[in-house]
Amino acid sequence: DRRRDSPAAGSPIQPIIKDVGEVYSRLLDHRPVIQGEIRYFVKEFEEKRGLRELRVLENLKNTIFETNERVLPKCEQAMQDNLSETFKRLQAANAMIHRLQEKECEARKLQADKVMAREEKCIAHWEEFMREQQNKRAEVDEEHRKAMERLKEQYSEMEKELAKYASF
Repeated sequence: DRRRDSPAAGSPIQPIIKDVGEVYSRLLDHRPVIQGEIRYFVKEFEEKRGLRELRVLENLKNTIFETNERVLPKCEQAMQDNLSETFKRLQAANAMIHRLQEKECEARKLQADKVMAREEKCIAHWEEFMREQQNKRAEVDEEHRKAMERLKEQYSEMEKELAKYASF
């Protein structure tokens, strides 16, 4: 009904509008062509790619199954064997290190005992030296006291003798 109501209906412009519409749809309206290309691409993709994807998935499934059934148990067994051997080696190394530490501790203790013995010996020598010095000082003090007494006696005798001569 609209075409009939439009002013160009039944006029000589009608064929021109029709031609312009066809030119537009052929040159500028690409939707039908694009839709056809999309359908073709999807069809080709699904047909060619679908089988390849199925093969890849099947190969992956087989690889995973083989890995789970054969490779993984072998790896676990090898790991258990190697881990137990490694654990034994580590225990042996740990025992050796422990013995070395004990020897080193004993050597340090012996060294410390020797140092303590030397210190005690030095202290004993020092105390002996100090006692000797004390005794010598006492002897020197005693000799000094005796010398002082002798000198006092000598001076007192000299004074007495001087006193005799002083009365002249």
